[in-house]
Amino acid sequence: MHNCEKTNMKRTYALIMAGGYGERLWPLSTKERPKQFLKLIGERTMLQETVHRIAPLVSLESTYVVVSREHVKLVLEQLPVLPSKNVIIEPMGRGTAPCIGLASLRLQQRDPEGVMFVLPADHVIKDVERFLKLLRAAAMIAQQGTHLVTLGIPPRNPATGYGYIRAEARQVGGPTDVFSAFKVKRFTEKPDRETAERFLSEGDYYWNSGMFIWRSDAILREIETHMSALYEGLMQIKLHLGTPHEQDVIEEIYRDQESISIDYGVMEKSPRVLVLPTGDIGWSDVGNWSVLADVLKTDVDGNVIQAQHQGIDTYNNVIVQELGKAGTRWVMTLGVSDLVIVDTTDVLLVMTKERAQDVKELMRRYAEHAG
Repeated sequence: MHNCEKTNMKRTYALIMAGGYGERLWPLSTKERPKQFLKLIGERTMLQETVHRIAPLVSLESTYVVVSREHVKLVLEQLPVLPSKNVIIEPMGRGTAPCIGLASLRLQQRDPEGVMFVLPADHVIKDVERFLKLLRAAAMIAQQGTHLVTLGIPPRNPATGYGYIRAEARQVGGPTDVFSAFKVKRFTEKPDRETAERFLSEGDYYWNSGMFIWRSDAILREIETHMSALYEGLMQIKLHLGTPHEQDVIEEIYRDQESISIDYGVMEKSPRVLVLPTGDIGWSDVGNWSVLADVLKTDVDGNVIQAQHQGIDTYNNVIVQELGKAGTRWVMTLGVSDLVIVDTTDVLLVMTKERAQDVKELMRRYAEHAG
């Protein structure tokens, strides 16, 4: 076994993707302050927690955050020790493929063979020790420069809100006795319920975590192969990195790019993708309000309560109040179950848990009528 502390970690970098709007956690998550900048789970915001989680492997000097221009101030407020040059500004949202490509150019400049941990800013991971071991193992594979590694979450239920990864039965290899990587047979984007149930019964499928580990030169080669238009744009940006025109060129190139995820653009097409099953690390992407019941402590009646609340015959609800609202008014419930109740300054949201995925439509209607 290699000493991964010496062989990997000094040339390992983190890319934290913090550009989303967390629309399914509206009305608490807003365009002004999306969920990654909120303290939904504990004393730290989700962005702060993501950076803190990987601190044993990656220093702040080697951590990069990709964010929209409107949220740069929030990043620097929440991560005051992060070098400002490590904040990569996206002029507009174009999906994860341009975001990752842009960040890869920056890392190429700094360390042509550096390994990137690509991590969303808004995930919950309870077993941090195991997660760090997984990242070390993945880094050892990625360091060879021949494979793209993604982390696969063992599915707990036939969820339709996640993409699925099918692994080949043959083990490609593992850097330790604990973790083994498998060649990916195929990716499937969010399936219907019947398909998801079939995936679970077949047993060789994993949820797509959206977490990736690769060398920056390896992902750029794959972008060149499978996304030639994006690659050409990135090469134009590369010519202007570090110049006064850098941000203008990035904006011009971004404007012409299609909005596409790295999953669609590269991972589904490349023969070089490996999946590293995580086992149970207590992972959640906190994708909607109903998921909070899985990641936060519930009371004896199954309720998640983050509010000034009193209830009678109130079961299995998620009740959340905007920070600062508690103390000004009470949330009182009687004879209700399986609801999501979110109380903010501007909006009181009440919905059933089973409709939590549909909250974006309500948000659009609110914007039409309240704007």
